[in-house]
Amino acid sequence: MSRQPTARRPVRLVLAACAALVLASLAFLVEDAGSEPSGGDIHVEVRPIDQFWIGRSQRQFGSLEFVGGLEMTADSRAFGSLSALRFRTPGRDFVGVADTGYFFFGTLEHDASGRPTGIRDFRMEPMVDSDGTRFRRKWDADAEGLALKGDLATVSFERNHRIAEYDLGRTPVGPQLRTLDFLVPAEELRQNRGFETVAYAPAGGRLAGARVIVSERSLDADGNMLAAILEGPRKGIFTVKRRDDFDVSDGVFLPGGDLLLLERNFSMARGVKMRLRRIEARTLDKGQVADGPVLLDADMSYQIDNMEGLDVWRRSDGMLMVSMVSDDNQSLLQRNVYLEFILHDD
Repeated sequence: MSRQPTARRPVRLVLAACAALVLASLAFLVEDAGSEPSGGDIHVEVRPIDQFWIGRSQRQFGSLEFVGGLEMTADSRAFGSLSALRFRTPGRDFVGVADTGYFFFGTLEHDASGRPTGIRDFRMEPMVDSDGTRFRRKWDADAEGLALKGDLATVSFERNHRIAEYDLGRTPVGPQLRTLDFLVPAEELRQNRGFETVAYAPAGGRLAGARVIVSERSLDADGNMLAAILEGPRKGIFTVKRRDDFDVSDGVFLPGGDLLLLERNFSMARGVKMRLRRIEARTLDKGQVADGPVLLDADMSYQIDNMEGLDVWRRSDGMLMVSMVSDDNQSLLQRNVYLEFILHDD
């Protein structure tokens, strides 16, 4: 994909955001997925992203230092709609889920300076139900969040709201193992604003390794986002303070126990925005309203798109890295973008 001139990029991203909303609405109407591609091995072409703030060389943004990024394309109808990303080895081998009902796998490459340079061995596998049947409706296939513990993958789904477990030790992955009680009453969840986040808390922290889920924009009476701690001594429902009309698109725990949330906002006037918010560990408890400061705020003057996936990992030199990936909604007007930062204050 050719690089767009800087002056035209904001216009293109507005169009991309509009297309995302249209496609999201149309996807709800799709019932038969039998004609969808089967996935398999996919060659991913990349274009390096050297500047986060378009046209400027600045690399430091508060506590975050931009390292580099990639714009990814592939000649496959299955590629895209990347909703969640988790590394199985730090900054290298990864697995994720696409909201079209696929797992995806691959390896991220870096150069000697530590900048991301390419994707290899990329493949996609259709998800299957507990009886081994491929999901045939968007209603059932809308995977949004992913948490890993060894070979156990926990996946959150919207529309047909559920939290399901899969065994990644099998190739292909195989049937859904079981679903979990997500505690939040199902009638409180909006169809396309359900659980975008599922993440394991640190084993040695106050949540004792529990899985935590956060909804995109299913709100309580006070306008805060519904969430839950699924197990452990603090098991129960809580909420996350909603600020400035941003919705949650993913989250991952930092080593010290704070929850890093990826959030996004869209308006016809401003287009797409994204931000990272650090939810303080002390506010994560059943019955509480969790909150914390914004670390990064970016609009269309930055190299962003519909940012959906998030992970953190340790580089070999000890630096704590933050990785993000976007969901292109399989639209020609949007991009699959990978971004990488160093978090300096953890």
